Amino acid sequence: MDRALFDAVRQKSLAQWSHRTIVRNGSDHLLTGLLFDDAGHRMIPTHATKAGIRYRYYVSMPVLHGEAKTASAGSVSRVPAADIEDVLIKFLKEHLAAKQDKSITSAMLAGDRSALAQLVAGIVVHKDRLVVRFKSDHEEEASDCPDDRSLTIPWQKPPSKRSRQILLPHNASRSDVRPEQFERRARLVSAIARGRRWLDDVVSGRVTTVAELCTRENCSVRQVNMTISLAFLAPNLVKAAVEGRLPRGIGIERLRDPPTEWGWQFEALGLNPE
Repeated sequence: MDRALFDAVRQKSLAQWSHRTIVRNGSDHLLTGLLFDDAGHRMIPTHATKAGIRYRYYVSMPVLHGEAKTASAGSVSRVPAADIEDVLIKFLKEHLAAKQDKSITSAMLAGDRSALAQLVAGIVVHKDRLVVRFKSDHEEEASDCPDDRSLTIPWQKPPSKRSRQILLPHNASRSDVRPEQFERRARLVSAIARGRRWLDDVVSGRVTTVAELCTRENCSVRQVNMTISLAFLAPNLVKAAVEGRLPRGIGIERLRDPPTEWGWQFEALGLNPE
């Protein structure tokens, strides 16, 4: 097939695919058809579902089609929809309030995509800012300044993962401390949960003696006592264990039978409390 014909057919199919995507996702994406990366590619609405929760995004077209290696994608190829929509509406509201254009402001606050499309020609996503280009109809006739037809909004893509710092032992450098291994952390969290469950069984009267609990769980009295002692760990220590912020070496053995005072527990482990 002739290369020019191939490229023409490909462009037409991509345009049709883009149109179908916009129609399908347009109901809950405010910036559909208006968002571009800083390489000029349209950013298409899409979503992902995790644990039953739907997360909305805008994704640069080359990345969405798996062509990021052959096409020059922009500096930001994927943005969370809710974040960029909230920032844009906030700044546009302030901008229009300064121009005393209350009718369009009210429509945009209500999530009216058609009102936004009447005002905005396009929004370009950079690493550190959003550049909004306005349509000329909505500018004052007396204004010939190009700056009046655009608005720059300070913005940065939020990190995909929230950083968490490891609890540091006394006189230790952060670069020298490694987090607890995943398998050991999973065993620790499971043991804490088991200790809390056994303690609740005893307090609620579901079991009347430790011997009864030992028989039910097929373990020794010492193992029951040591496991239940994990239920008395300081909340911040439990949180650090769940989030994987305990340093390597702080596992079940080190945390069993802790001091009664929460502050002393950190001291006994040689950790700086949060």
